[in-house]
Amino acid sequence: MSRLSGQTTLITGGSRGIGEAIVRKFAAEGSNVAFTYVSSEAKANAIIEDLKDTGVTIKAYRSDASSYEQAEALVKQVIEDFGQVDTLINNAGITRDTLMLRMSEDQWDAVMQTNLKSVFNLTKHILRPMMKKRKGSIINMSSVVGVFGNAGQANYAASKAGIFGFTKSIAKEVGSRNIRCNAIAPGFIETDMTDELDEKTKEQFLAGIPLKRLGKGEEVANACVFLASDESSYISGQTLSVCGALNC
Repeated sequence: MSRLSGQTTLITGGSRGIGEAIVRKFAAEGSNVAFTYVSSEAKANAIIEDLKDTGVTIKAYRSDASSYEQAEALVKQVIEDFGQVDTLINNAGITRDTLMLRMSEDQWDAVMQTNLKSVFNLTKHILRPMMKKRKGSIINMSSVVGVFGNAGQANYAASKAGIFGFTKSIAKEVGSRNIRCNAIAPGFIETDMTDELDEKTKEQFLAGIPLKRLGKGEEVANACVFLASDESSYISGQTLSVCGALNC
């Protein structure tokens, strides 16, 4: 039997990159999947078409996770459509990289809104349904950049570091209701963004990774499945790094 049979998972930012890998993996593990996108409607529909024979229900919702009101409406609609949410994966994220001397207020605010405030928005609105059910798993997508920092990514690093403290706090607040909250910190993962890097930059990345390769979205998705399943039933408030020993 698949590890997530009969469950429903809500994933933000699920139409590309790591989010798409998570959608596909959770469907393969037997979970019904609700995922969000902001502009990639054609890509979202293509994913649904690809997964139509998995035997699970998959729906895509146009929703901006950085909006409190849209997050509230999303959770309400997903509960109405699926009846429950067993796992929330806060995956939505953006970058607006530049050195601090050049960084604008808009670049700072955009990253903080999408990467950090979205985690608050979705968690805020999913907690009551999970508390009523007395079970749930919340998985927040952070980054190793939130641990070690990176020049030119002060906004991104700050947003991802904030997720660590948020995760630990939520785990302590709702643990008595059998709700777990953990974070994942990916390292350099093969995505559309890394595909655009030149070979010299990729070589510099690889030089710092003991496993000598970029990670795959599916490897992050595997970690999500573990944290969503009963295999991790006594793990909460923790961060799991998926980084090939980068800066460990």
